[in-house]
Amino acid sequence: QVQLVESGGGLVQAGGSLRLSCAASGRTFTTYAMGWFRQAPGKERESVASITESSGSTYYADSVKGRFAISKDNAQKTMYLQMKSLKPEDTAVYYCAIRSSVFTSFNVWGQGTQVTVSS
Repeated sequence: QVQLVESGGGLVQAGGSLRLSCAASGRTFTTYAMGWFRQAPGKERESVASITESSGSTYYADSVKGRFAISKDNAQKTMYLQMKSLKPEDTAVYYCAIRSSVFTSFNVWGQGTQVTVSS
């Protein structure tokens, strides 16, 4: 069983920065991509950023382009989300997830970490 644990969330003022971490543990697993998602109160979960395992290609939601950066450390089995110039609308629970193969959706999820940006 693969487990994902997010950390690094917290309360920050608008314009500030945070770095989220997602540590993977458990049995050896194959990964096509890893990603960050977020869900704000009363809203649907949305994709924030993702990175593929083989090529390192990245995807960013338009709302975070130029402000967020996704990266991973394969040796540490950890993925990161560096967030800068945070806005109150970035407030949400942030989840990391694994997509096992190109034929599946994101199918392994962490428990989430709260990010709150005050104005």
